[in-house]
Amino acid sequence: MSDRDALLDALRPTAFAIAYRMLGSVSEAEDVVQEALLRVHQSLDAGEDIASPRAFVATITTRLAINELRSARARREHYVGEWLPEPIVTDGREDPARHAETADSLSLAMLVLMESLSPEQRAVLLLHDVFGYGYPEITDIVGKSEDNVRQLASRARKHVKERRPRFETTREQQHELAARFFAAAEQGDLAGLEALLAHDVELTGDGGGKVPALARSLRGRSRVAHTLANWLHALARFPQVSMRTVDINGDPGAIYVDDQERILGVWGLEIADCEIIGIRSIVNPEKLAHLGPVGDAVAILRANR
Repeated sequence: MSDRDALLDALRPTAFAIAYRMLGSVSEAEDVVQEALLRVHQSLDAGEDIASPRAFVATITTRLAINELRSARARREHYVGEWLPEPIVTDGREDPARHAETADSLSLAMLVLMESLSPEQRAVLLLHDVFGYGYPEITDIVGKSEDNVRQLASRARKHVKERRPRFETTREQQHELAARFFAAAEQGDLAGLEALLAHDVELTGDGGGKVPALARSLRGRSRVAHTLANWLHALARFPQVSMRTVDINGDPGAIYVDDQERILGVWGLEIADCEIIGIRSIVNPEKLAHLGPVGDAVAILRANR
């Protein structure tokens, strides 16, 4: 491997970490990363003196991601059903760009929350609070004054703080609670499920119009527990479908696969205050392809009717 190839390979995780958090999409992030690294390569070919390659690729990646977000937002306005991010498995068996440096900012809950911020707010918050860039550096990246950058960061931070859980739960508590949740789910234990859910728990499904899913999010312990129980009761009719627990975007979750180990769906749990406050089910096959071969959930449903 040449020195330049080694440099580009070393820059890739940084670029992906920024792009994925900005876009919530593995496929869109990979396109941005490819373009960013190409521009680094071209700049080196042109003889440019790049004092800090990491800062250089962060600048290019952020600007490309902001542009991509503007067009992506228009597409998402016409998305069928609820839009959720493309999940990443972070338990060590998969390694997309080294898990994009797993942290709270990688969670499905945070990526969903980031969707409510403007592209510039999203960029400033990530660059400052997640990646540690100073405000003067960020002004050059996003092309705004330092006062504007500080204001964007303050508004974004306030918005996020208002919507984040009140108290965090330790990793050990999260996994213990998730194990109880999936055990109750497999046993069809409705009371057991309800006992683990927060009173205002939210259940969201993303089928993208390609696979049956919730048309809109459900809220409330009883409604969510009964819906889950009905889903799992129906799932029991499909012996070719099995589940394995994994970490999804740094949080407990599960992958559902068919009898050929093809992926059918992903569940991610959001846990706080020692309760499950959010469940996200992603079954849109286009959002699962980066995880491996994808099965045909619709065909399984038809075959078992």
